[in-house]
Amino acid sequence: MTFAQLNLIEPLLRAVREAGYETPSPIQRQAIPPVLEGRDLLGCAQTGTGKTAAFALPILQRLAQSTVKNNKIRALILTPTRELALQIDESFAAYGAYLPVRHTVIFGGVGQAPQVAALQRGVDVLTACPGRLN
Repeated sequence: MTFAQLNLIEPLLRAVREAGYETPSPIQRQAIPPVLEGRDLLGCAQTGTGKTAAFALPILQRLAQSTVKNNKIRALILTPTRELALQIDESFAAYGAYLPVRHTVIFGGVGQAPQVAALQRGVDVLTACPGRLN
């Protein structure tokens, strides 16, 4: 199976190729189609198996294909640690490089003002740690 067979749009396929991915992992093969259909999903897989791409790619595609354009957050990724939050946001940057989807990350332990400013400019995808989100 290929990423193209998962019905991903060309900007995402380009980003996937640039990331060096050749074939989808099991979690990606199983997760991407139902998320593209708008279904809820709960997935579990070992570290390093491509879980972030499994949810980020279909989220990016659904947002890119949506006509809603405003400053409201359209997808929220909640994660327990700042390291994981940064890693997830970097993945959204890489996978969404050829899409007009805005993203940012917020977490505690750093100044709040730049994060608030990014939110005020508007983001589609927010990756956040619970404390700073509250």
